[in-house]
Amino acid sequence: MASNSAKNNVKVSLDGAPYLRKVDLKTYTNYKGLSSGLEKMFCSFTFEGQSRDLVNGSEYVLTYEDKDGDWMLVGDVPWEMFTETCRRLRIMKGSDAIGLVDAVAAPRETEKCM
Repeated sequence: MASNSAKNNVKVSLDGAPYLRKVDLKTYTNYKGLSSGLEKMFCSFTFEGQSRDLVNGSEYVLTYEDKDGDWMLVGDVPWEMFTETCRRLRIMKGSDAIGLVDAVAAPRETEKCM
């Protein structure tokens, strides 16, 4: 049981932040909750008390490394698949993610993934 819990703990980094955080994905039930939780974790460093939705667009983009080592945008797969394959999370500036996927600026239908 401890190994199952450890499997759901992932490291989270924020570009420019001098520290990493760990988060247990099983404490969240959808992308919106994850975004809100990460916003609270890192708000003292960068978000200056303003509400940001890391999944649905802001200055920052939430990305993750899957079990194959590929970096993808959070919200592009159903929530259950994401929690099973996510190894690391990275909050990066949107301008740095343009090469990751051309759809960064395009609206995504994350509601279907919740």
